[in-house]
Amino acid sequence: MSDEIPVKDVTPVNIHEKYEGVSAKVNGKLYVRAINGLFNKIRTFSLWGLMIAYFVTPWINIGGMQAVWFDLPSRQFHIWGLTFWPQDFILLSWLLIICAFGLFTITTLAGRIWCGYTCPQTVWTFIFMWVEEKIEGNRNQRMKLDKAPLTQSKVLKKAVKHSIWIVISLATAVAFVGYFYPIRELLPDIMTFSIENHWASFWLLFFTLATYGNAGWLREMVCTHMCPYARFQAVMFDQDTLIVSYDERRGERGSGRGTRKKGVDPVEQNIGDCVDCSLCVQVCPVGIDIRDGLQYQCISCALCVDACDEIMDKMNYPKGLIRYTNEHALKGNKVHIIRPKLVGYAMALIVMMGIFVYTIFDREPAEIDVARDRGSLYTTSSDGRLQNSYFAKVINMSNEEHTFTVRVEGLEGGELSGKTTVHLMPGEVRSLPLNLRAIPWDLKQSRTDIIFIATRDDGLEVSEESRFIGPAGR
Repeated sequence: MSDEIPVKDVTPVNIHEKYEGVSAKVNGKLYVRAINGLFNKIRTFSLWGLMIAYFVTPWINIGGMQAVWFDLPSRQFHIWGLTFWPQDFILLSWLLIICAFGLFTITTLAGRIWCGYTCPQTVWTFIFMWVEEKIEGNRNQRMKLDKAPLTQSKVLKKAVKHSIWIVISLATAVAFVGYFYPIRELLPDIMTFSIENHWASFWLLFFTLATYGNAGWLREMVCTHMCPYARFQAVMFDQDTLIVSYDERRGERGSGRGTRKKGVDPVEQNIGDCVDCSLCVQVCPVGIDIRDGLQYQCISCALCVDACDEIMDKMNYPKGLIRYTNEHALKGNKVHIIRPKLVGYAMALIVMMGIFVYTIFDREPAEIDVARDRGSLYTTSSDGRLQNSYFAKVINMSNEEHTFTVRVEGLEGGELSGKTTVHLMPGEVRSLPLNLRAIPWDLKQSRTDIIFIATRDDGLEVSEESRFIGPAGR
């Protein structure tokens, strides 16, 4: 529910005199006015979608296992039916690089659209502000309440607000920890105060306080002072990047902005379309005046667009005084949507995503890692044969138990001894000490390339190259 927006029925005043009285903060605190409009509805839709996904995902089971579960003690990462292991760390690096290039591409095309509609800080801040408005009232009522003396009613409202904030923060922390600690075990442990994992207890407390502090108290300070994205975004901007902008040529026409009676034609009066109502400032969650031009604090939430469009409707003026546009369009120049930098980012993103998807589905659900014994190059057995020692680490990367058999190829007359068959449970890793013997006169050179092959009971084979070391062959 938005606050009622008045349109002042007064004659125009000097722009500079009027602007001096516009302030986003009152006594150092930012009071954000609620507003309805197209972009706010889009954000509400994305907000609830992200919140539902965040809280529901840990409760989804696939194949009897939590859909998304980062099992750190077992070093297993279960993500929507796929299991990743420490050996798959390169995939995590690729994923982070893909996310970075995705952010670069979106920022180059549409500015800080991520911040305005999907950033967790934005999502939780808007939820906390919604709770605050429901309990303490609209912007004017909240300002009056904070100025009012301490009464029982004021204490009650503040207590209820902060209690709800803490409950939301705790629920957020529980859901987050539930991605690392089985959530169906976590909730009973919390209810019975029997969490034996001290790290789980620590992170519950930490994320509860962090959510409460960031969304309830710091709010815009996180975006303007703590978030690094706000600092380096300008590197990706160009004059064709879509940004929320104030049309200065239209708003400052003639004698400039100012209040006026409804129905006044600004073109005939040679005045700007901006009625200087300051609603664009009052609805801004970071407290900037979009009329001052592009600022790094702007999170492209477009609330100022909704507020300005509502005023333009009341004045019977065309919408779009504040709108999504770019610098070239504002100056009347040709807009270049397809440009080299954007194409480069997009092509790199598509290629990396293709490689990433192919690598995931081409992964073998098993692995063998072979290391030679570094204590000696080779030894001579009692029967005169040369012997090399190895440690073959066999990894079962599937969610089922399997039996593996290890053999060697590439060495003529080679004989492998030791335990060559092993039964592994899901996710189990076993290191097998193995000895490989060969007749000296069968060796053609001092280093012979060989291949260790681990065959699973269902026929799947994985291999690893190594070397057999001996004296120069005859």
